[in-house]
Amino acid sequence: MVTDRQVRRLMELIGKGMSLGLAAAKADMDEKTARKYRSLGKLPEEVRAEHSWRTREDPFDEFWAAVEEKLGINPGLEAKTLFEDLQRRHPGRFGDGQLRTLQRRVKIWRALQGPPREVFFPQVHKPGELCQSDFTSMNSLGVTIERQPFEHLLYHFVLTYSNWETGTICFSESFESLSEGLQNALWELGGVPERHRTDRLSAAVQKPDQPEEFTQRYRALLGHYGLQGHKTQAESPHENGDVEQRHYRLKKAVEQSLMLRGSCDFASRQDYAVFLDKLFVQLNAGRLDRFKEESGVLRRLPPRRLDSCKRLWVRVGPSSTIRVKHNVYSVDSRLIGEQIQVRIYAERLEVCYGQRCLERIPRLRGEGKHHIQYRHMIDWLVRKPGAFENYRYREELFPTHRFRMAYDGLRRRHPSRAAKEYLEILHLAARETEAAVDDALRTLLDKELPISLEAVERIVDGEGRIPWPAQIVVAEVDLAAYDALLRSKEVWPCYQAN
Repeated sequence: MVTDRQVRRLMELIGKGMSLGLAAAKADMDEKTARKYRSLGKLPEEVRAEHSWRTREDPFDEFWAAVEEKLGINPGLEAKTLFEDLQRRHPGRFGDGQLRTLQRRVKIWRALQGPPREVFFPQVHKPGELCQSDFTSMNSLGVTIERQPFEHLLYHFVLTYSNWETGTICFSESFESLSEGLQNALWELGGVPERHRTDRLSAAVQKPDQPEEFTQRYRALLGHYGLQGHKTQAESPHENGDVEQRHYRLKKAVEQSLMLRGSCDFASRQDYAVFLDKLFVQLNAGRLDRFKEESGVLRRLPPRRLDSCKRLWVRVGPSSTIRVKHNVYSVDSRLIGEQIQVRIYAERLEVCYGQRCLERIPRLRGEGKHHIQYRHMIDWLVRKPGAFENYRYREELFPTHRFRMAYDGLRRRHPSRAAKEYLEILHLAARETEAAVDDALRTLLDKELPISLEAVERIVDGEGRIPWPAQIVVAEVDLAAYDALLRSKEVWPCYQAN
């Protein structure tokens, strides 16, 4: 079949004065065909007849009315479902190879007679007007910290005009994570856009039956920065399209950077955070022109950040524990019976009493978990050693594996007083330092010596401690001789090689 390209080549050569036969040969066509197109003066596409006839009989003509009726009632029916229905109703009539024919026909029906499809309207973005944010899971990238899986989310913030972006590592879609991430982004940005759009986060958006659009805490956060809050419609993630698209592109960029790095493992979470920060800097470097335009119209930040925490008042129970967000935490036994204030941040709790912050505790992820610190209750536990054996959180009273090994050794040698002896050792760790007692236990275990409170105390006090390896001290280099040499006025002859 002769193509438009061949005919254009033919006309070009003839226009240069070449004979018809030679031009046809160079255009790779028969001379008779070349004469035909020279006479027509048109391209093959312009003279080709429309193919409006069928080359073979449509096997679905007889049943199409029934198929069309089903599509009219439920336009969401797939061609494969309709085809399987026809096979069941008419056994042996249709082979699997005819599915493609029905799919084409259903596709044409949808385009000509089906329901209107959703239209997406491209938006004109103005500098400094809109920012979008959302949480996205990073677990698919396989990041590990010290060879342990690091399951986490990223709070992702994007300016829709310049596509400037940043992010904060977090572990849940809580208000605390939202507040921390948004404020980190605004302070890194150095200004405030006019509007902030999120999807329908439960941490920010009220349920449909509530009169208020946003939660009280989210409205306070927006008010502090003078932001107008917007949310997407239900089941319409495309309304947050910029950040949704950046989720995909960011993960691809992180994946490629990890491949280039040669490893998904990091020594610490801080190292991983630095890795992400460098990647954001690299990604934003290509958006500087539009970002400069946008940053010039951003509004000023407020004088200070807003606390990204929720405050709860709880009463300390008789077990010296409190329950916060369906998890159990121990506090100092002196607070038993008192009502204390707990400030809940994204990754920590602050225990406050009498307008003083007494302690910071890592926040547990999930529900039904516990964080018990032996120092909070050891003073009373040594007085009630019988409670140790069946204590609900007993495993939390072994700070390191050596403490556990010490207890197991005591049980083998002195079953009746193992708990009391171990609790005395634990009490010593609370009074002195846990590291010193752990080191003493290491000494006794390595030398296979019997473990007792007296033996541990002796080593902690300095008696019987195994000396550390000799320290090598490198004396400081005296640079005075070099200074004297540089100040010397002696001139040494220089000999030039022949």
